[in-house]
Amino acid sequence: MDPMTPSLWWMDAAQAPVIAGLYWLLLGLKRDLDRRIEKGTSRHDDGLSRTRDELAAFKLEVARTYVPLSLIRDVDRRLSEQLLRIENKIENVRRDQENDK
Repeated sequence: MDPMTPSLWWMDAAQAPVIAGLYWLLLGLKRDLDRRIEKGTSRHDDGLSRTRDELAAFKLEVARTYVPLSLIRDVDRRLSEQLLRIENKIENVRRDQENDK
C-alpha cells in the first residue's frame, strides 16, 4: 500500500455487499426477461398460427369466387378427354404387343 494514499478500509468492506446486490439485481432481471420471452414466444406462435389459418381461408375463398365454375368444368372436361386419349393409346400399344407374340 502506498504511504501517501489514505486508508479507506470502509470502502473495501462496502464493496462486497454492493457487488452481491448488483449480482442479485442482474439475476432478477435475467429471470424476468426469460419469463417475458417465453410469454412473447407463445403469443408469437399463436399469432403466427392464426395468420396462417386466415391465409388458408382467404386462399380458399379466392379459389371459390375468383375462378368461375364454368371454367373449372371446362378444364375438367378437357383433362378427362386427354386422359381418355392417353388411355386409348396405351390400350392400342398393349394390343399391338399381344398381336406380335
